[in-house]
Amino acid sequence: METHVPAHWTLAASSFNWTPEIITAKRTSAEIVTGIARDNVSKVVELEPGLLWRTFPSPQDQEVDEFRSLLESVGGSVSIVGCSLDDYVTTTVRRTTAQRLEFLVPQLKAAHRVGAAGVRLPIGQAGPELLKLVQPLLHDLDLVLYEEIQGQQHPRNPQVLPALDHIAALDDERIRVLVDVSMLMPALPETYLEELAKGGLAPELLARLRADWKDPATKDAVMAALRSDSVPRGIHTLFMNLLIRFGRSDATELREILPLVGAFHLKFWDLEDDDGRVSQPLQDLGRLLDGEGFAGTLTSEWGGHEWLQDDPGDTTRRHLELSRSALMTFSDEGVGDVAERTA
Repeated sequence: METHVPAHWTLAASSFNWTPEIITAKRTSAEIVTGIARDNVSKVVELEPGLLWRTFPSPQDQEVDEFRSLLESVGGSVSIVGCSLDDYVTTTVRRTTAQRLEFLVPQLKAAHRVGAAGVRLPIGQAGPELLKLVQPLLHDLDLVLYEEIQGQQHPRNPQVLPALDHIAALDDERIRVLVDVSMLMPALPETYLEELAKGGLAPELLARLRADWKDPATKDAVMAALRSDSVPRGIHTLFMNLLIRFGRSDATELREILPLVGAFHLKFWDLEDDDGRVSQPLQDLGRLLDGEGFAGTLTSEWGGHEWLQDDPGDTTRRHLELSRSALMTFSDEGVGDVAERTA
C-alpha cells in the first residue's frame, strides 16, 4: 500500500540530483529539469539556477518565463530556488552590503517570476545588515528566505548559533531555517567507504570510519590523517566530506530550533540501508515533526552522484518512496489528512 504524508508536508525533488546529466549536456538543462515532473519523479522541484539558467546570476526574464511555461505544461511547480551570494568582487576586494544586495536582487526576482515559494542561502552568509534590506523585498515578492544548516553544523555550533538567534529575534515568517539531514548520519554510506578503500585509504582508518563514525575520537583520527599527509591524493577531495558534508547529530538536537524551520533537505548518498543508516534518521525526523506540527517542504537531495553513476531519476524515485515510508513509520493512524504532492 502506498504511503502518503500529511497534506501540510510537501515532498519534492532537487534538480541537484541530475548534476552529472546536466554537465554532460546531451539535452538542455531545461529539458532535464522539467523531465523530473514530466516523468513523474516529482511534480514539485527545487531548482539550482546555476545549473539551469545561462544568464545566472542575473537570470533574464525570457529565459525564466520559458522554463516556467515548460515546467507548468507538464504539471510541475517550483518549491525553492538555491541562490548564490558572491561576497567578493575580486579575490581580495569584498562587496559592500549595497553591492551584495545588488547581486542578490535579480535572483530573488527570478525566483518570484518562476513561481517559487522560497529561496535558499547558507546559514549566516547574508548577515544582519543584508537581511534587514532583504526583508521588505521578501514580503513584496511573496518569498521565504531559507538559511541552510547542514553536515557538521548543528544548532549549538559557534558559527551557526548567532545566525539562528538573529532569525529568532527577527520573528518574521519570511526568514526561516532549512535543515539538511546530512547532519543526522548514524553511519557512513557503504558506497562511499568502498570508494575510499579503492583509493587506497589505510585499512585501520577505514575500519574505524565503518564501525565508529559517531565517536568524536574518529574525527580526531580523520584530522590526524590529513595532518600526516597520509590520505592518497586521488581521494583527497572525497575524503574532505568527512569534515564538511557528513554530520553526527541526532534528530533530538533539532527540537529547540523547529519553530524556526520551514524546510528540510532529505540528503542521501546511496540507498544501501543496512542498520537503517538511510531510513532511521528519517524515522526519527518524522516522529519529531509529527509532535511539533511542522508544515513545509521536504526535498530529496542526492549527493552520491559525486562517486556513483546511478540513474538520477530511478534513484530519486526510490528515495522518495523510502522517505514516505520512513517519515510515516512513527504513525499507525495512516493518512487521514493526506495529499499527493509528488508523482
